[in-house]
Amino acid sequence: MTRSLRILYIAVFLGLLLGLGLWSLRGFMGFSTTPNDTVLNGKWAKATETQYDKEFPLKRLGTNLWAALDFKLFNEGRPGVVLGQDQWLFSDEEFNPIANGSQYQDENLALIKGVRDQLDKKGVKLVLAIVPAKARLYPEHIGDEQPATLHKDLYQRFHASAEQAGILAPDLLIPLRHAKLKGQVFLRTDTHWTPMGADVVAQHLGATVAQKLPLNSAPQQFITEAKQPEPYKGDLTTFLPLDPLFSNLLPKPDQLQQRTTRTAEEGSSEGGDDALFADSQVPVALVGTSYSANPHWNFVGALQQALQSDVVSYAENGHGPIEPMLKYLQSDAFKDAAPQLVIWEFPERYLPMKTNLSEFDPNWIAQLKAAGAATSNLATSQASHSPLPIQANR
Repeated sequence: MTRSLRILYIAVFLGLLLGLGLWSLRGFMGFSTTPNDTVLNGKWAKATETQYDKEFPLKRLGTNLWAALDFKLFNEGRPGVVLGQDQWLFSDEEFNPIANGSQYQDENLALIKGVRDQLDKKGVKLVLAIVPAKARLYPEHIGDEQPATLHKDLYQRFHASAEQAGILAPDLLIPLRHAKLKGQVFLRTDTHWTPMGADVVAQHLGATVAQKLPLNSAPQQFITEAKQPEPYKGDLTTFLPLDPLFSNLLPKPDQLQQRTTRTAEEGSSEGGDDALFADSQVPVALVGTSYSANPHWNFVGALQQALQSDVVSYAENGHGPIEPMLKYLQSDAFKDAAPQLVIWEFPERYLPMKTNLSEFDPNWIAQLKAAGAATSNLATSQASHSPLPIQANR
């Protein structure tokens, strides 16, 4: 290589590097740090480095290209998603085997029974809303990958075990199966249900409560209004990092028709506002996961209309169903103004998962588990396909 060619090569390389660096600086438009991120404590430099690394074009190119190869050659996404048929996506939590899953099932069932006992001490009734897995409702869209043995009859065993423990747990699978013949009850590209699916569950829970645990409060009227459908990229598409270079490979967005619920008396009252009635005693508290906490599904509003009652939500995103319930039992809201009824929204896939209990008093957790200790475990019932009885250890 001649000297001129070497100089040209170096110049082109430096020019390309400079150009990519300048392109990356576009990512700093609107970028800001918190007051705690200072130069002295090193957090400002870390935040800036993270932002630059996120926006660096070569990294994005590599990520997009690798994801596109996985998607096209192997029909796979990143860990977290299972690619089904007809552009359906599923959470891999509904498919994967879980180490020590039988042990965690027994521990979580004992905690559920212990929670029921804690509520009983305050005269509060519990309704356990076991949410069926999306893969259970739409097996026709699963494709080649099938759920692990642990998941195959998990919903049925969970439901039967709750009933044997004396916990009211309406069967939500049947009404959702019937409703899916009329419309979509789970989003195609998301883990969660649609507003229609949330409404179906709320209506079934409302009918069950009216029949078996009627509320001792004057009925209220609520009005639900639907917005125009809009394109919605579900949370499972984040495990397909194809944007922006190969966005045409992504499944087409869902059409999400959001709903809002308000009281008939107060036109400005939005359904789903967790703090709306926080300062006064209300008949119903809702505890659960993002199925309840995310306002996109309007589950709180649907429950308000179905129950004809105020509902305060203590559901949380990203923490599973057990942590929010334990937090609620220790909250001033529960201790000072316990409701008549607690609805516990509990997706079935969380039953065999380990729950992070590190922020709670170990002695209190042990007491809850002891109160609800089972005499047998789900591993045995899985082999026999019989429900697991949960008996109190008194």
